[in-house]
Amino acid sequence: MDKADIANDYIEWRTEQALKAREYQPSALASRAICKECDEPIPAARRKALPGVQLCVTCQSVLEGR
Repeated sequence: MDKADIANDYIEWRTEQALKAREYQPSALASRAICKECDEPIPAARRKALPGVQLCVTCQSVLEGR
């Protein structure tokens, strides 16, 4: 096994560890029911489709420059 293989294995291991750690932080994925920009409700379907969503569609579009 050369240095590149060792580095790749390490990166894969660290990525797995980071993903597992995130699974145990449900608040990191908690969606907001109310948009943090305009205080309008965020539809349940959007919150379900995008865990961790913080903005309504309109505010997200403005943020992304659409």
